[in-house]
Amino acid sequence: MDRNTFTGLFLIMIILAGSFYFFKPSEAEIKKAKEIEKVDSLKKAGVVATKLDTTKTAVVTQPAVDSLALKGPFGTALTGTEQNVTLENENLLITLSNKGGKITSVEIKGQKTFNGKPLILFDGNQNKFGLNLNAAGKVINTNDLFFKPTKAGNTLTMRADYGANAYVEYVYDLKALSNKVGFNINLVGLQQVISGNSVGLNWETVLLQQEKSIESEHRYSAPYYKYLDGDVNHLSVSKDEKEDLAKGKIQWFSFKQHFFSASLISKQAFEKGNLEVKIPTTPGQVKFYGANMQLPYTHLANQAYEMEFYFGTNKFSALKAQGYDLEQQVDMGYWPLKYINRFIVLPVFNFLNSFGWNYGLIILVLTILLKVALSPLTYKSYLSMAKMRVLKPEMDEIKAKVGEDNPTLVQQEYLKLYKKAGVNPLGGCLPMVLQLPLVMAFFFFFPNLFELRGESFLWMKDLSTYDEFIRFGVKVPFIGDHLSLMCVLMTISTLIMTYFNNQVSGATGQMKYIGYVMPVIFLGVLNSYPAGLNYYYFLANLMTFGQQFLIRKMVDDDKIHALIQQNKARPVDEKKKKSKFQTRLDDYMRQQQKDKK
Repeated sequence: MDRNTFTGLFLIMIILAGSFYFFKPSEAEIKKAKEIEKVDSLKKAGVVATKLDTTKTAVVTQPAVDSLALKGPFGTALTGTEQNVTLENENLLITLSNKGGKITSVEIKGQKTFNGKPLILFDGNQNKFGLNLNAAGKVINTNDLFFKPTKAGNTLTMRADYGANAYVEYVYDLKALSNKVGFNINLVGLQQVISGNSVGLNWETVLLQQEKSIESEHRYSAPYYKYLDGDVNHLSVSKDEKEDLAKGKIQWFSFKQHFFSASLISKQAFEKGNLEVKIPTTPGQVKFYGANMQLPYTHLANQAYEMEFYFGTNKFSALKAQGYDLEQQVDMGYWPLKYINRFIVLPVFNFLNSFGWNYGLIILVLTILLKVALSPLTYKSYLSMAKMRVLKPEMDEIKAKVGEDNPTLVQQEYLKLYKKAGVNPLGGCLPMVLQLPLVMAFFFFFPNLFELRGESFLWMKDLSTYDEFIRFGVKVPFIGDHLSLMCVLMTISTLIMTYFNNQVSGATGQMKYIGYVMPVIFLGVLNSYPAGLNYYYFLANLMTFGQQFLIRKMVDDDKIHALIQQNKARPVDEKKKKSKFQTRLDDYMRQQQKDKK
């Protein structure tokens, strides 16, 4: 190649490079060309562009000529603009979205959170609800579809079109003065489209913190469920868990919080399913709940499912009024405590509540009635401890005579003394054991009593949670981030009561000091429990002091000692039939003595 040819080619390359640089389209022209190309593709798919400029394209979807053929199942429902619709009555404010046709938010009117804000059970995109449909060879979740809303009064219809005369329809109906939302699912014209014999229903949500103590909400929040012919049960309240429900048809399941619930009741019952609970780490979130249920599908031209949502309080009477045993979500304790609470404590509480008294006064009267009912057992327990106290000098003599190195023989001599004196060594414990179920029943009753929520008494602003006498600002081991004054008063009264009980029973050694350790342990345990519960225990201690003072006036140690001496003077009837316990105890002692030899 000669010099002239090379020079010509070089000049041509410079001209081409310059033309690319100086005559290239601007960014606006490139964007406009892309938008024109997008509009052409939308026109081919049956979508018409109504406006076109260099900054924005507003698109309005219209029914395609053959959406199913061109865009697949639910073609026109795959895109859209999200918008909200509300249903409202005196009790609920419900927000629904056309995306998924689902309830996205529920506000319970007339209730507030611990910091005075509107009480919203769940809200936002963390709430998912939809059907899983096996259609056209793939699984479609209606949570991702755009529904067309039609509202008439307090009835809202959401429809997602599959094609001509084929659609999924949700119908929501909110009656006046109701916490239930009617919910009907209609699968129309899909009998040849949906495969299989079941349709999956998926509901996932995160429940938000409502109470001051989120630890307390964790303690009493869990997914509940009920088999059609079975009892109400629940998943773990303290850890993540997933459970398959395959023991029968499921009538309802519920995302239960401490004082509020979101439940779904199916009139046809779910064939099977699973529930899941997780404890989130995000502040302000109580629990994540997930449910996957299976509905029977019989390929009808109009397959209909009738359901109901319940959004409301966990007040026992309110849940019971809904039917379906929803009230069993209120934790009344283990057997037999739940029967004591449900059939004894709760009716008495409701009776006292009918007078319209302050709840602090109601708890006071309830405690008095309990103490009066248990007073015969308290008297027997005190009398038995008094007898043991009177026998204490003679027992010390036996121990000194036999020697501490032979405990078996010491116990045998004690038993002989008890038999002669007519004293039952368990007489002081047995009445206390009989009282224990009633006392323990209140441990479950007050923390789950919705009526105490937000109710104040004295310095306690809310009897359903702890009272903050001192707030540390940091977590203190064993105590937490606060100190409850009512819990402190309860602990002090328990320590004083332990001191007087030791004086009555004559307890010595380790047993004497164990009684002082337990109240201190309970201080750490009950410090975060409701003030109403600690208030009850404080009142019970004060009334126990009063009972013991009166009983002590009635019981004369000298008379008890004289009666014991009379019993010892009587000949022992060896032929008198022994109790089974006494027989086993004598056999045990003889065997121990034999082994010693």
